Amino acid sequence: MSATSASPPLLIACALGIERLALRLGERGGADGPVTVLRTGMGPAAAERSVSRALADPALAGAAVLATGFCAGLAPGMHPGDLVVAEETRDPSGTTPCVGTGLLVRELGRAVPGRTVHTGPVTGSDHVVRGQERSGLLATGAIAVDMESAATLLSAGRSGARPVAAVRVVVDAPEHELVRIGTVRGGISAFRVLRSILPAFFEWHRNVLLPRR
Repeated sequence: MSATSASPPLLIACALGIERLALRLGERGGADGPVTVLRTGMGPAAAERSVSRALADPALAGAAVLATGFCAGLAPGMHPGDLVVAEETRDPSGTTPCVGTGLLVRELGRAVPGRTVHTGPVTGSDHVVRGQERSGLLATGAIAVDMESAATLLSAGRSGARPVAAVRVVVDAPEHELVRIGTVRGGISAFRVLRSILPAFFEWHRNVLLPRR
């Protein structure tokens, strides 16, 4: 996925092949600069390694970084296919504030009308979260959990000042855990949403680029 422009690049990081496929199928153009979709592999260590390596490439100098893919919702009432826009990402290694949250919420509403968009902290984990552990994470104020967003944004920040954000699609929620009936239907719903939201990412990229010096 690429576009010819003098604008700084956009790096979109996801963990899984199925997430990357959804993003590829959703390509419509519209980016202001080169766009790289990076499959990092699962887990925070893989995300940190992959993102750090990618941002060491001079071609991605100054790139904005957006973490995306699927997540587990923590709050009651969340459903597969809901969207989560992180106000910050956090894990034991640190907290990263996100940029342009309101802009993403607005543009996601245009990209996928009728879908619920939640905002709040997104926490990291090194394993799939289920059952009571979900309630414990909710008590910290987080609204969703995944294994890569926090590590991705921390790595991006260590590589230099740049806009960062995280947008996740709920595939697993308190009343819709992965082990329950309906998982396949929920997964299809989440895939379709992820496939549809690239235009929102491009608008975010267009509007939050760091000022040139």
